[in-house]
Amino acid sequence: MSTDHTALAELDLTPWPGGLADRYRELGLWRGETYRQVLARLVDAYADRTAVVDDHRRLTYRELDALADRVARGLSDRGLGTADRVLVQLPNRSEFLVVWWALQKIGAVPVHTQPGHRRSEMTHLASLCGARAYVLPDVHAGFDHRVLADEVRAAVPSLELLVVLGDPGDRTGAVTVAELEATGHTEPAGAPASTAGPGDIAVLLLSGGTTGLPKLIPRTHDDYAYNGRRAAEVAGMAEGCVYLATLPVAFNYTMNCPGVLGALGQGGTVVMAGTPDPGYCFELIERERVTHAAINPQLTPLWLDEREFTSADLSSLQVLQIGSARLADDTARRVVAEFGARLQQVFGMAEGMLSLSRLDEDDRLRTTTQGCPISDADETRVVGPDDAEVPDGEEGELLTRGPYTLRGYYRAGAHNARSFTADGFYRTGDMVRRLPSGHLAVVGRAKDQINRAGEKIAATEVEGHLLAHPGVRSVALVAGPDQELGERSVAFVVAGDGHRPDRAALAAHLDGRGVAAYKVPDEVRLIESMPLTPLGKMDKKALTALLVG
Repeated sequence: MSTDHTALAELDLTPWPGGLADRYRELGLWRGETYRQVLARLVDAYADRTAVVDDHRRLTYRELDALADRVARGLSDRGLGTADRVLVQLPNRSEFLVVWWALQKIGAVPVHTQPGHRRSEMTHLASLCGARAYVLPDVHAGFDHRVLADEVRAAVPSLELLVVLGDPGDRTGAVTVAELEATGHTEPAGAPASTAGPGDIAVLLLSGGTTGLPKLIPRTHDDYAYNGRRAAEVAGMAEGCVYLATLPVAFNYTMNCPGVLGALGQGGTVVMAGTPDPGYCFELIERERVTHAAINPQLTPLWLDEREFTSADLSSLQVLQIGSARLADDTARRVVAEFGARLQQVFGMAEGMLSLSRLDEDDRLRTTTQGCPISDADETRVVGPDDAEVPDGEEGELLTRGPYTLRGYYRAGAHNARSFTADGFYRTGDMVRRLPSGHLAVVGRAKDQINRAGEKIAATEVEGHLLAHPGVRSVALVAGPDQELGERSVAFVVAGDGHRPDRAALAAHLDGRGVAAYKVPDEVRLIESMPLTPLGKMDKKALTALLVG
């Protein structure tokens, strides 16, 4: 059964065809549980085990559940319920999980946003999903998120409630996380009713936004739970595992690959790191006896350097996952030789399909490929420009479908028509080589996107903002190779008469437009004229050649 993109153009959730959905249920991949039911099962099994640790407190499964009940009741009393969308922009704190599970208890849908998002991104997301509430810190990393929330609420009429971790100031329509956690503290609050089902949206994740601002990725209770459960198996997570969340918890990579949800699903402990600094993280590994940690290629050299000189006891660490961007083969070999923990490469996407190294495979595969898809039900094709499959070993674009890969973006009918084949395969935009063994070696991106240390930057979006600067006549944003970042962003600028805009000027301009700091070009090069293709379009290949030539 093919997906009818015309009929499903603006649906919140594009369903899997009935035959495939039935198959996933028959195979036991989809278990028919909501996350509310998942937590209840975990509390029954592991009530007094530590569920989450951060720099402020430790919570058992029973305590996490009780706090989530209270927050759920407080949010319900303020009018939130099933299917309401809630922006969540919290740092790595235990409160993230308390709020997340509270939203699951009332059937509301958390919309994962990143700490670095600013007015441009947050207003877009709030408007797109019709957000009713926004959960935010007061001040984080020197930035006052309350001022940002005021701007977003002024622009999006549906946004009524602010939930602040810390001091909300004198804002109307605001409540603190602490106040919600105190709801019904003199007697069990209990969770209010929810009508959410296992096939409904459990969470909205963010796409990399290759054609502009981020798109929303609907993940159901059934598919997202299977994603985390199967990833935990492949990552060797067992009862009693301890997972260190080093990168922002709202990243799909940190949340469920297997990440936070995978560890909790095994009755494990999640340690929330306030910063990915290796010295601090190594202290956490020693203190909490961490078994699994996940970092990105940008952090890897720093962790390797710290590993050489640290006095911290890292003997508990069994698996070090590295993903969110392509890990260089030479760096992978260093990890295998020097770190001690087992390297597991991670390649995947918030849209679904996840590929992991297997823990028992040889070092050659572990250091030169990004593993194999985690599920036997994952279907993949590697195709050329004509969508014909290429032989193993040849480069092509990866297409995929399966029990945890979306069938359509949220309210993005026109984009869905381009992003999916008629039979429902998702066009990932990733260029790969597939080995006869099924292992995938990532080559690059087919789309106009820059992967800067795991943060996806849509060139067209940033170019649009830069063109609004009075000193910019024409601009092209391209990716340049970078040893630490994987890719750096380089803006080639044709300046207007009498102008010579530099990086500082353009950074100030983007900040004034509410654009996230990671989207500021790492380098600005002034050129006399923009190279063009025979069709009159910007010749980005010619510009890229200037960076590697």
